[in-house]
Amino acid sequence: QLQFVESGGGLAQFGGSLRLACTGSGFRFGFGLESYSIAWFRQAPGKERERISCIRISDGMKYYANSVKGRFTLSADNSKNTVYLEMNSLKPEDTAVYSCAAGTRTYTETGCPVRFDARGQGTQVTVSS
Repeated sequence: QLQFVESGGGLAQFGGSLRLACTGSGFRFGFGLESYSIAWFRQAPGKERERISCIRISDGMKYYANSVKGRFTLSADNSKNTVYLEMNSLKPEDTAVYSCAAGTRTYTETGCPVRFDARGQGTQVTVSS
């Protein structure tokens, strides 16, 4: 069964950094991480879930929402079936539960998944002022 698990959340100070990981397992034969696009979402208390970034593994196409552009960076390590979200210059408004989701069909404009084959449970990120 395809699964993704997030890790790396925690407490950071204003202006600090954290690196989140989204690790997949249970891939079908011939459909490894490279077959997927991975999206990162976040949801703060009382707010709607926000899609903040995506990476289409096959060609490396990336998307960043304006709220994180220039501060967050995506990368992938296919050998570890893991996508990383490097978060720098953190602000208190970045406080949220961060989660990842994967799909094989993607939007042409962004490379983000159209729908999701698997989602992670999320990891808490708290940024203090």
